Amino acid sequence: MTPPRSSLSDRLSRAPAVSPSQADHARRLVADWQLLADLSFADLTLWVPLAGGAWWCVAQVRPLTAPTTQPEDLVGIEVQGEAAGSFVEVHQGGRSVVEEPDGSGSAPRRREVLPVRHEGAVVAVLARDTRISATRPPSELELTYLDIAAELGQMVSAGTFPPRMLEDAEMSPRVGDGLVRLDGAGRAVYASPNALSAYRRMGLTGDVVGADLAELTRRTATDRVVGEVVAAHIAAAVAGRFPDPLDVEGQAATMLVRALPLQAPGGEHGALVLVRDVTDVRRRDRALMTKDATIREIHHRVKNNLQTVAALLRLQARRVAEPAARDALLEAVRRVASIAVVHETLAGSREDVVDVDEVLDQVLPMLGDVASVGPSAVIRRTGRFGELPAVNATPLVLAVTELLHNAVEHAFVDGPAGSIELVAERDGHDLVVRIADDGRGLPPGFDATASRGLGLQIVSTLVTSELHGRLAISAPPEGPGTLVVLELPGAGRARR
Repeated sequence: MTPPRSSLSDRLSRAPAVSPSQADHARRLVADWQLLADLSFADLTLWVPLAGGAWWCVAQVRPLTAPTTQPEDLVGIEVQGEAAGSFVEVHQGGRSVVEEPDGSGSAPRRREVLPVRHEGAVVAVLARDTRISATRPPSELELTYLDIAAELGQMVSAGTFPPRMLEDAEMSPRVGDGLVRLDGAGRAVYASPNALSAYRRMGLTGDVVGADLAELTRRTATDRVVGEVVAAHIAAAVAGRFPDPLDVEGQAATMLVRALPLQAPGGEHGALVLVRDVTDVRRRDRALMTKDATIREIHHRVKNNLQTVAALLRLQARRVAEPAARDALLEAVRRVASIAVVHETLAGSREDVVDVDEVLDQVLPMLGDVASVGPSAVIRRTGRFGELPAVNATPLVLAVTELLHNAVEHAFVDGPAGSIELVAERDGHDLVVRIADDGRGLPPGFDATASRGLGLQIVSTLVTSELHGRLAISAPPEGPGTLVVLELPGAGRARR
């Protein structure tokens, strides 16, 4: 036995005869084969040939409509010799094979092996294991399921199924949600009870069976344009195409409709329409969208208010004659403006996260505008902060800009212009920020914990209380200047 690898792509890469396009076809089959398993009332396993004559199971799915015949995990199992005889026969001959019933397990089962064909070549084999039961005759629903499953199986063998991968496979209707079988003219020849219930909630008063489903669905839609589009999609499936699933709203419900062509070689052409009542899901989606829009609007208004406050403070600073008071007001302008930029970023985001690098790119140019003394300094930034939750990003941006402002304003007084380096490094979930300048350095006997400077007090409070981190200020190991290190454990994993 070979342990399974982490993903289907990795497992397929081990098969030397599987090309990239064939591997993509196999991935699309696995992404959509729950439909085939449910219609077949059967377990499905996908097998690929290996060098040396062995066959390897790369994927497995169990039905939601029947008990499993394969409770054990087969992914990673290798078989060869007699156990792989039907696999070799199907792979070489290109035709399905039904094995003799197997009664060795807890319940008798029958295995059918189908070729998985892509671009004319058999790239893998599909084993379909069905429980053998003679306790009662199958119902009309079960017979319809099995008939459709047989046609889809032939399409797999012919290479016409699966379609391209769905964007939202999780939301795709399942067999049990509601199923309608259409003939070659687009008329419903069978509708499951759940499908009929879904159409009833859409406002249908007549019967589904015997009706032109495209026209019937168009009439139940409250939006005429959407109704026309859904009807066109159903007609496209009857014509042999694979349209995308679509929502259609009725009088009191919303229904998700997925249509697939049934065009097995030699069989009667038609279509399979799966429907799902998604009224509650869409209602929650709309509520979340409304909440998200409200939050973004709040951030937008907070940003506008903060910018107004900053403008008023700047105006007041111009009217103050006392230099110290003017500098204090300009520092307040910078701090308020930094917070405003964070809210501006949140107003344009669909998540409560902030791209810290983007914010710093907007905030750093402000430092030169409000520095009241000293020559301009060159700020170099290396590394990436990434995206952080807003609860971490706001105090972090304020702390970093405060430290950079201190360096710009105090490191190069009475000296030539220098440089400031801002470095962000990550160690797992921890974030380490270093700010180093090559200025005049710290005064003798400097103690950060005893400093009465407002800027350092703000930084210390933000780092310890808001970010639960550590702040260290010292001389760099080599050369003149000052080194400030912020250690922020668990600040959040950056998303790039």
